[in-house]
Amino acid sequence: MRYPTHMPRATSTGPTLQQVAALAGVSLATASRVLHGSGGRTPASALVEKVTDAAAQLRYVAHAPAQSLASSRSTVVGLLVHDIADPYFAAIATGAMRVAREHDLMVLVANTFRDPGLEMDYLARLRAQRARAVLLAGSAFTDSSLTPSLSEFTSTGGRVVAIGTHGDAFDTIAPDNYGGGQLAATHLADLGHTTVGVITGPSTLATVSNRLGGFSSIMEPAAVAEADFTREGGRAAAMSLLQDRSLTAIFALNDLMAVGTLAALRDLGRHDVSVVGFDDLPVAVDVTPALTTIRLDLTDMGAKAMELVLANLPTGRTMEAPATLVVRASSMPVRPPR
Repeated sequence: MRYPTHMPRATSTGPTLQQVAALAGVSLATASRVLHGSGGRTPASALVEKVTDAAAQLRYVAHAPAQSLASSRSTVVGLLVHDIADPYFAAIATGAMRVAREHDLMVLVANTFRDPGLEMDYLARLRAQRARAVLLAGSAFTDSSLTPSLSEFTSTGGRVVAIGTHGDAFDTIAPDNYGGGQLAATHLADLGHTTVGVITGPSTLATVSNRLGGFSSIMEPAAVAEADFTREGGRAAAMSLLQDRSLTAIFALNDLMAVGTLAALRDLGRHDVSVVGFDDLPVAVDVTPALTTIRLDLTDMGAKAMELVLANLPTGRTMEAPATLVVRASSMPVRPPR
């Protein structure tokens, strides 16, 4: 094998990886992949031969402490949320950060605005920064578009924990969204409601599919309107649904939209329509009437997700997060027609 006529001179501390790369005529990254197994890709056999021959000629020996440092993970955990202004994600973040503080981890929060492309970009950046883990607080997308990026992150030693399923390969905190939808439908049916409107969130989210699916398994919605998981979105959707005077109840798939529904009823002077929300955010007890809702322990979900990040166990575990019905004043038996 021919090498450059000018051989890099080894330093008094021994030959370096850069000198091996120069002698072999390859990039530093390629030399590192051959000799240290870094980068996640396997170089071509011809390149492997060049690098190993150059290393042997220079008598290169990897510096163990430096190699250990290069392969280590940082103390950063990425927390990807759809909207940090949403109390749902704020509660999850609070639980996660509480556990992270106890273990000297730094949590980097990124707002994805429910944009799969932005989530993939953040994952690539976290992987480049050798983040220890990423915690996905937002619902999975129904097309599973994020799975390849998650697999790339784990292939380089990072850990993925998801709230809501993103695939069997990752640790999961599984909120019982389907069962919660069933609880809401059963509660309204027990009160005598048969014509119930449903306000959903974006149809691309698995959470929406699960909550709506659970409700529909007990009671077929009389009408469905889509909103954007905000108070304003819920109010606009409720105004549309309430044009149908036969509706006696509205189930909103999160509490913010349910609060918007209560605002619409107040603006219309309607006191004959029951409302049920989902999540049991702190605002649920402050509105008038107090909101009947499906409760998830969001802070505990965030804490358990961070505990999975810290656990030195094989990935692919699932921890269930149960849903419970909390009955307040916003739901009532069907009122007889006037």
